[in-house]
Amino acid sequence: MNRGRLAIIGCMLMTGLGLSSESLAASRRDTVLEAQLMQHIRALASDDFEGREPGTDGEAKTLRYLAKQWFDIGLVSGTNTPGHEWFAPVTLIAREPASSSAMFTRKGRRQYVPRDAVLMLTSGRRALVKDAPVLFVGRGQGALPARSELAGRIALLLDAGIDDSERQNALLAAGASAVLTVLDGDRTLDSVAARRRRSGYALAEDDVGGDLEGFITREGAVALFQGASRSLDGLEKLAVAPGFAPQPLELTATLEATSTETTIKTHNLIGKIPGRRSDAGAVLFLAHWDSFGRCAEPPAEDQICNGAIDNASGLAVLTETARRLVRMPPADRDIYFLATTAEELGLLGAHAFADNPPLPLGQIVAAFNIDSFAIAPAGTPIAIVGKGMTSLDAQIAAVARQQKRKLVASDGIDAYVRRQDGWALHQHDIPAVMVTSAYGDMARLEAFFEGGYHRPKDDLSQKIELGGAAEDVAFQVALGRWFADVRRVPRRSEGKK
Repeated sequence: MNRGRLAIIGCMLMTGLGLSSESLAASRRDTVLEAQLMQHIRALASDDFEGREPGTDGEAKTLRYLAKQWFDIGLVSGTNTPGHEWFAPVTLIAREPASSSAMFTRKGRRQYVPRDAVLMLTSGRRALVKDAPVLFVGRGQGALPARSELAGRIALLLDAGIDDSERQNALLAAGASAVLTVLDGDRTLDSVAARRRRSGYALAEDDVGGDLEGFITREGAVALFQGASRSLDGLEKLAVAPGFAPQPLELTATLEATSTETTIKTHNLIGKIPGRRSDAGAVLFLAHWDSFGRCAEPPAEDQICNGAIDNASGLAVLTETARRLVRMPPADRDIYFLATTAEELGLLGAHAFADNPPLPLGQIVAAFNIDSFAIAPAGTPIAIVGKGMTSLDAQIAAVARQQKRKLVASDGIDAYVRRQDGWALHQHDIPAVMVTSAYGDMARLEAFFEGGYHRPKDDLSQKIELGGAAEDVAFQVALGRWFADVRRVPRRSEGKK
């Protein structure tokens, strides 16, 4: 009797005994693969790797570990650059706020605002706007003011109670000299400054800098309009009135901010499995290797963000996917494996890969991101992060049918699209998605986000569920074989280089 018939009979027997689908899945678990995944996670998330922060000894240990694993598996360097085998250099600029000043005048007379009520920040070393008129833009919703309205002016923006970076960037891009946001909610100047210290990173080649954005407390804004024809309360009512249009104010301002800069040398790691046809394009798998290093201060007993689930588990899945694909007969296309740096600092390693790719970007027919896979148990359906954003969905559905995997649309999944490396690649016209059981059960995923995510608790002391991750390895392998087959998936246009 062959194995297939035995498996069918076994499933029938277990179903007859009233076992659930999760129990059936558990009976088919690949415990050998789960052990291999756990071995990688134990190494990469150990305290010895110091939280895998870019530019530290923890990075060196991480990349040595991965490079040895990939070399032993049988991958070859994918950098395609002599002298930079395996490692693609990435230079980051880290910025931290240094100084901030703001002076306001009305009809030539200085308007008093407490110094500690305003925080000015710049994306460069120094930015200065002198004696610029202030334009009230409400909450920045709807169509942006015309460039002729914004040019040379400071946009005064009401707080939306959330991160305003997109609205501020849009106003700056539309011509505003600076943007000043009135904080009116849970956010404080201290919390804004803390966020900037965490997120003030950029690729060195993108270091144009110079944007000027600021924040003023509600109390400071009340003082700013003291004695003016309009009060802050009046402006807030005006902002929600039908037909609201931006309003020039009786104010001019001189705003300045400076930053200190630190250069960080870090690396992406790139390997590949050569295909039979070098002109047929490529498939890309990627997972970020970085975490936050030492992310807590004394007297905290645990100070290291080990990143066991996020993203030692993704690196484990990436590595074991490569191991299984390299054992198979050569595919038509090259299959690349990318471990990115600085994902946690703004998807910067993925952007660096796209800015300096080892092959023309138009040759990449599909990219599959792998991030935080060790969450769901065996038998959990899979979901697509980035569904509807590429032309890959129908083919992925075909692979799911072939592999007898249930593909679901999870509520709330769109909120996470921009928080992973696939989004960076998508911005460079690379069709990129993430296909995983971790997003097939949003309740489990959100419990992780509310618990150990980006905290020292994401370490080896927690329960790490590898049933779904092991099944996801098998599915990544199936995706790799499917999309590397030129008969099933045609080449893309190579307009993007």
